[in-house]
Amino acid sequence: MFKELSKVEAENLLILRGVSSTAITDIIGRCPVIQLAEGQVLLTAGQLNQNLYLILSGKLSVYLEYPGSDSVATLDAGETVGELSVIDDSPTSAYVVAAEDSQVLEVNEDAFWRMIMESHDFACNMLLLLSDRMRSSDHTLLKNIRLRKRFQRDAMVDALTGMYNRRWLDLQLPRLINRHVRNEEPLCIVMFDVDHFKRFNDNHGHDAGDDVLIQVAKTTLLSLRPTDLSARFGGEEFVVMLAGIKKELAWIVAERLRKSIESQRVVTEQGKELLPVTISLGIAESRIGDTADSLLKRADTAMYNAKQSGRNRTCLE
Repeated sequence: MFKELSKVEAENLLILRGVSSTAITDIIGRCPVIQLAEGQVLLTAGQLNQNLYLILSGKLSVYLEYPGSDSVATLDAGETVGELSVIDDSPTSAYVVAAEDSQVLEVNEDAFWRMIMESHDFACNMLLLLSDRMRSSDHTLLKNIRLRKRFQRDAMVDALTGMYNRRWLDLQLPRLINRHVRNEEPLCIVMFDVDHFKRFNDNHGHDAGDDVLIQVAKTTLLSLRPTDLSARFGGEEFVVMLAGIKKELAWIVAERLRKSIESQRVVTEQGKELLPVTISLGIAESRIGDTADSLLKRADTAMYNAKQSGRNRTCLE
């Protein structure tokens, strides 16, 4: 449909701010107006586009994946769409769909370039528009990077205790072993679990059991050096990585942790104080040729020996 662009419509279009009425009338004054019903697709990702669209009324939504997915932008009356594909003659990168009944002015490629060549104000407006779009893209990219980092962090952290989880340990322990072997520095692994934890859960409930695990994790983190690392291995089992010390000194660190956890009071929501929580610990020191599995297995064997010896104690491999 053709219609003459009114003065009010031209003034509302950001791209035409300051552009002479003569240029508007002579070049785009008779461009067709497209009526879009809500949900109608204007541009399809991957298809060639040779038109600039000026939004006269309504709203358009932009989708990167497919119409109906999460929209990445909403374009209002006065804004434009399609300029990038006209400028670089490339397929469109997104779907543009009418969010409500809308009207858009279709400016073909020839009219677009005539406006660029004959109107300094139009060219300046286009430059400002593209600059704003680039800043918006940078902001979106930065936001996505931050979200991705947050998701990656959440995937590596145990939701209950706030400690790193088994997935993180599986990724980081081999790197840690290689670094210490390369630097010829000692590395010790302390594996421990809460004594009689199943019995504790059965007697006091899983909520109280969760409180115990949270308390054990908190005490562990407070008892270690900033350079030491820890993770919840699974269930009531935990792993601590002590960098730069041999197993004899690691035993002292482990004993300090054991005593700290034993000294903590455990109180239920009903105010009942429970028996102290104890842990059994096993220590293994890295050797040449160790893998993460072999080192963890030796620490696990040492922990099993601590349990077999009466619990609430630390055993070296």
